[in-house]
Amino acid sequence: MADLPFEPADAGSTQRLLRAVDAEGKIPRALEVHGSFAGRDVVLLGASRERARWLTEAGARLTVVAEPAAAPVAEPAAAPVAEPAAAPDWPSDASADIVVAFWAAFDGPNRAEQLAHAERLLRPGGQLLVVLDYGRDDLDVVRGPERTASLVAWSRRDGWFLSQGFRIRVIHTFWRFETIEEGGELLRAAYGPAAEPAISRLRRPRLAHNVAVYHWTRDVGASGGPERRAAAEAAPKPGLRVAAEQGPRAAAAVPAVPAVPAHRAAPAAAALSAVPAHRAAPAEQESIA
Repeated sequence: MADLPFEPADAGSTQRLLRAVDAEGKIPRALEVHGSFAGRDVVLLGASRERARWLTEAGARLTVVAEPAAAPVAEPAAAPVAEPAAAPDWPSDASADIVVAFWAAFDGPNRAEQLAHAERLLRPGGQLLVVLDYGRDDLDVVRGPERTASLVAWSRRDGWFLSQGFRIRVIHTFWRFETIEEGGELLRAAYGPAAEPAISRLRRPRLAHNVAVYHWTRDVGASGGPERRAAAEAAPKPGLRVAAEQGPRAAAAVPAVPAVPAHRAAPAAAALSAVPAHRAAPAEQESIA
């Protein structure tokens, strides 16, 4: 896992970019909305020195899994954070209060297996927090159309994360620079010609960067792992009708209501059909300016 949303071609730009990305600290504040890290057992998926340092300073009892398929090492309670080292296996099941991952998590062919393993690490009531780019911002032109399309697809109601039962919180952050000129020089050094479209759009010394926090909480009554939980959630409840539009795992049960005559339902149906598909936001989405 990287310290940055996407790695610069010039590694020498990393520290300067870290100072620019989310200069206001909105991402840590958004994560702490889900509960304090202080005094809690936290597993960080991916060897990010910067994120490990922040979590340690926030008071977490931190364990780092260097790569989702690799093994973890417990971090000391005080900074600076040491380089992760190999260990025999992952932490034991139900040993973490929080599992958190940044930027490159669950982005590969084994992500379903990685997700199931991450969920098993959590105690009842524990939370899985996955921080990824949301897209639809000034950095789309740097990411490129293929990556941008993937980010948009993930965040849709039928996308991979929401179909797994996650909710999404969108944070509107900025990459801030001292001056427009300094921003252009840093972006050009870090990303080369790919940054030119973003540089040409700079009117203020900042770039908008939208971040998604996908969050999932392990049910206090859950047992038998994610598969058993999914089966329980899918089972119909007596006397209730399932609202299918909420997604296969996040469906909300609602009382059955009398049928509405067709001539009275038409206006509502027309209004719904007028909303473009790409504008329809997930019902689970929250947004932070």
